[in-house]
Amino acid sequence: MNPAIRNILAVVAGALLGMVINGGIVSVSGMFIPPPSGVDPNDLESIKANMHLFEAKHFVMPFLAHAIGTFVGALLTAMLAASRKLTFALVIGLFFLLGGIAASLMIPAPLWFGISDLLIAYIPMAFLGGKLGQRLVPAKQ
Repeated sequence: MNPAIRNILAVVAGALLGMVINGGIVSVSGMFIPPPSGVDPNDLESIKANMHLFEAKHFVMPFLAHAIGTFVGALLTAMLAASRKLTFALVIGLFFLLGGIAASLMIPAPLWFGISDLLIAYIPMAFLGGKLGQRLVPAKQ
């Protein structure tokens, strides 16, 4: 397969898998840490109106969703890419970082969460996923 096509498909596959992982973790998070009473986690307006009820524990699962989704997406991308595996893994990190920035602008989470989420869950996780992907499936010389 043409290396450029393979790299594009690797990024698309990594982004899609990362989104599925992220969404899956978010969708089951209420089973592990229920939202505050009266908050509808599927309604952005309900979340905004009741953000004052959220405790630190309510931000664990969103952080894990962002970090694990990015990590797994970057890992898959690095494993599938024909060349520049780490670079393409970091593209996944940038993609998810942009989504995280958009979410932080839409959802009024505490500043400590926004900063830690944006600084830790995206680019560092993409870097780790990319490095592991390089080790698992080295580029052909």
